[in-house]
Amino acid sequence: MVLTNFAVLADATPVLLIRGLTREQRHWGEFKTLLSAALPNPVLSFDFAGTGQLYQQCSPCSISGLRQSVRQQWQQTPQYNGRVHLLAISLGGMLAADWAAQYPYEVASVTLINSSARPLSPFFRRLYWRNYPAILRSVVVGAAQREQLILQLTSANAAAHSRVIPDWQLWQQQRPVSKLNALRQLWAASRFVVTPAPQCPTLLLSSLGDSLVSPQCSADLARYWQVAHIQHPWAGHDLALDDAPWLVAQYRQQLAVIRQAGR
Repeated sequence: MVLTNFAVLADATPVLLIRGLTREQRHWGEFKTLLSAALPNPVLSFDFAGTGQLYQQCSPCSISGLRQSVRQQWQQTPQYNGRVHLLAISLGGMLAADWAAQYPYEVASVTLINSSARPLSPFFRRLYWRNYPAILRSVVVGAAQREQLILQLTSANAAAHSRVIPDWQLWQQQRPVSKLNALRQLWAASRFVVTPAPQCPTLLLSSLGDSLVSPQCSADLARYWQVAHIQHPWAGHDLALDDAPWLVAQYRQQLAVIRQAGR
């Protein structure tokens, strides 16, 4: 699907990466490095309140509150020029959609990975019911077991990525996401209601092998917004982990189409 009628966007427009539930910016892993090497744009990432560098803050119980904690950091960066490309996964995608709806003049483009919204998709697709026990267990168990559970839930090939577990465990020890903040984020995500279609180039990406959130949620959102939707044939929920090169290629093509259309 060819996207048209886009504004002129300079290569200097930063790309901002936003992670999902209980994850921090370091969880982008090698994807951020690969993306930075592939694009002329600056590639940035921030944590939202309650995670990463902001782990000591209280996570807001709303998507707008979480979004504002990221937006304020963006406005304080040296790269700030008033506009930004948003590339976000899962709960982060909800923050990006809310940002584009509330401050459309700030958002140059939106790309969402494995995200969802109600009432377009029922609760049992937005979070597969069979995972409820594992998700609740991940909130209450220790850091070591929690990261193992999260990898199993979010990767379609967990055995191939077992090398990330020591780093994930270390990060959780360094910047622990509290049980209360995890529940606050989960509550915020569960209440997120679909926004109007972004007034900027928009792409939805989903993973056919996602066993945490149904890929149908992205299809429902793409249909409602009337925007492009591309599906990875086998990856799990954490597409950036399972197939970083594929994701880089898709996003690079997205920005190339935007630049070409804006000439």
